[in-house]
Amino acid sequence: MGVPVIAGLGIAQPPGAAQDELWSGFFAKHFSGTTRALAERIFANSGVSHRQAAVNPLLEDVSEWPTERRMRRYQVEALPLGKEAVSRALTAAGLDAGDIGLFVVCSCTGYATPGLDILLARDLGMAPDAQRMFVGHMGCYAALPGLGAASDFVTARGRPALLLCAELTSLHIQPAGARVDTQQIVSHALFSDAAAAAVLVPGGRGYALREVASVTDTSTADHMTWEVTDAGFRMGLSPKVPQVLSRHVRDLVDDLLARHGHKLAEVDGWAVHPGGPRILNVVERELALPPEALGAARATLEQHGNCSSPTVLLILDRLLRAPVPPERVVLLAFGPGLTLYAALLERTD
Repeated sequence: MGVPVIAGLGIAQPPGAAQDELWSGFFAKHFSGTTRALAERIFANSGVSHRQAAVNPLLEDVSEWPTERRMRRYQVEALPLGKEAVSRALTAAGLDAGDIGLFVVCSCTGYATPGLDILLARDLGMAPDAQRMFVGHMGCYAALPGLGAASDFVTARGRPALLLCAELTSLHIQPAGARVDTQQIVSHALFSDAAAAAVLVPGGRGYALREVASVTDTSTADHMTWEVTDAGFRMGLSPKVPQVLSRHVRDLVDDLLARHGHKLAEVDGWAVHPGGPRILNVVERELALPPEALGAARATLEQHGNCSSPTVLLILDRLLRAPVPPERVVLLAFGPGLTLYAALLERTD
């Protein structure tokens, strides 16, 4: 059987709005007193100029909605977005939905049963024997364990697998009267909505997935949280996160590359999850990368914000659409745990 290869990507995003419009039209009124001045500075320095929202706060304020109502809306909005991303990935790979042997869905922003995996398998016409896996509440790094599961299936069964990452962070704006801290403001300034899909096949042209690796520092488990509350899901984000990444990211990448006989200088594509400008700065410094190496990540943050689990696939899609696509790509993503995930891709002809 051939090595697992990413044969097609598909991206879908809801309508967008400019960051300054979101600030002046909604968030400037959402925060009050001295908090408003702090929030304005955080929004201005977020590295985001434009982002997307299935539920745009300029048009519809969900911040007072109970969680039940938000979850019902998640199903309404996520299903067509996911269908669009999956359909584009299948078309790019030259496959039909009925060819898929495993369908992996990652999401931490909405839950329902039957879930997206079941409803999309039904609507797209997947085979009755298609297996499904739902990866929930892993946060921004979920795409990489999702790719790992899909890759393992392709290797073991010799059949195509499909990954979908779909996140609607716009449903989790917290009430204006809720406890407000810097972490919450950062969350409101960064996050965005998207769906991204990837098709993996046994061999052929595309990008071979050589390995998925991870490291988790459980001593810092409280540094990043995503709590289910009566008013949606609430983000906790410690300012110490970049320090933790700085301790682990170089060893993770060096070890991954060494196992495949490569060094940092041989990587010409970097898809690094932009948890924020400080995260990218830390990765650039610790890996001793030139400024242009993380250009795709910074451009994705600027134009689309932090879309949680789909983001690393958005960056990969941007890299592969370049006039000269990279030969070797390292994907990096980070999330609760604190957990760092890395994957190595190599172009095949």
